[in-house]
Amino acid sequence: FDTVNHKILLSVLIDLGITGTAWKWFESYLEGRHYQTLSLGKVCNRISACLTDISSWITAHHLKLSPSKTELLFIPSTTGPHRDLAISFGNSLIAPTEDARSLGEATQLLVQSLDISRLDYCNSILAGLPLRAIRPLQFVQNAAARLIFNLPKFTHVTPLLRSLHWLPVVARIRFQ
Repeated sequence: FDTVNHKILLSVLIDLGITGTAWKWFESYLEGRHYQTLSLGKVCNRISACLTDISSWITAHHLKLSPSKTELLFIPSTTGPHRDLAISFGNSLIAPTEDARSLGEATQLLVQSLDISRLDYCNSILAGLPLRAIRPLQFVQNAAARLIFNLPKFTHVTPLLRSLHWLPVVARIRFQ
């Protein structure tokens, strides 16, 4: 919290619906603390250093990070600087992109590896359970599908599950 304007943060928390005890906790935590404003150059240097560290770790684990495929998504605040910026990474200069087109793929990969694999874990034990016991797992799968497509809570999920080639939980249990 040392680089965030505390008054703005508290205001945003209220706008997000965080009020009452939770908001007071944030307020009491931030009371008497100071924030510092970093120049855009320092931010770029920090990001560049982080990318270098990540690249070193990836290389040490026999993986490869491709600077030519690395994208920078810069989302300025309404009151922040709207300057062009670029991050140096290796021998490449990474400029901001207009859109984040591969976030959906990354989200799908994370959801499948973290959530959907948990739905399949030991699901043969769930065979024969009443539907009311399985329904919460279906809710998790439905929420995961909506997350991948960045859709609202009440969006119909059957087309999403088909698009992802996911069977509903009951079918997953039956065919596992």
